[in-house]
Amino acid sequence: MSENRKALIAYLAVCFFWGSTYLAIRVGVQDSPPLLFAGIRFIIAGALMLGYCKLIGYRLPKEKADITNMAITGLLMLLCGNGLVVFAEQWVGSGIASLIIATVPLFMAIIEFLFLRTVKMDIKSISGLLLGFGGVAYLILGDADTSAIDLKGLAVLMFASLFWAAGSVYSKVIKFKGHIFANIGTQMLAGGAGLVLVSLIKGEFAELHFTQNSMLALLYLIVFGSFVGYSCYIYILQKWPAAKAGTYAYVNPIVAIILGALLLKEQISISVVISMVIVIVGIVLVQSSKAENIKKLKEM
Repeated sequence: MSENRKALIAYLAVCFFWGSTYLAIRVGVQDSPPLLFAGIRFIIAGALMLGYCKLIGYRLPKEKADITNMAITGLLMLLCGNGLVVFAEQWVGSGIASLIIATVPLFMAIIEFLFLRTVKMDIKSISGLLLGFGGVAYLILGDADTSAIDLKGLAVLMFASLFWAAGSVYSKVIKFKGHIFANIGTQMLAGGAGLVLVSLIKGEFAELHFTQNSMLALLYLIVFGSFVGYSCYIYILQKWPAAKAGTYAYVNPIVAIILGALLLKEQISISVVISMVIVIVGIVLVQSSKAENIKKLKEM
């Protein structure tokens, strides 16, 4: 099999499995405490990934500065980002949640512009930001049935996008040593430990109750969401430009909305479809503007 075909298969796997994680989360939190559910997922996934790295012989992080930076990344992305997604999916449909989280590239562009000055706000990027967030506003204010989400759910998910974007930008600025899988494993352990600690403070341990559905959802998230999804994403990053690999973010909401409708009977209203199109167009404008700016800088 050619390298191009392998990369395409890996890309499709990322699109499907990361798009389907919203469905698995929605199933899992129906029967299990949300933060504890997410914490157990990342602690197990992180421990297994670090164990795999040790077995293969990949270098594990040892320096205090590296571990601290990876812990910060894990806390931002997994405790604050993913944790808020899991918390919100107690009452927000999986498809709607994926659509709100699709705004992560928009928040990343804003953070990079305000704090790093690595992104220029030209007409295209500003139009993309306005369109992207306008799509979210339309979802809430549209005429059609939007009972799958309320203002509380919107606020939580928007903060989740902001934290995930902040963690993503931070991880790009900080240069980690060691193998990428070891770094990811450390981030998962840190984020998982943070989630378990917050769930303990919140009193979720008293509510701990796993059913067959929640156990299957947890297993699916560990195997396909963490291991398969991350591994395939790292592979396509090695084979494709980052901008091309990142287009999975355009596909995830489509996958999540379709799976939510088919398996959980979540409604796909006209407002949801229109909002999805507007948000994706906005993201495409922002990402293409960023790619053009990077190309110009390299040519200077």
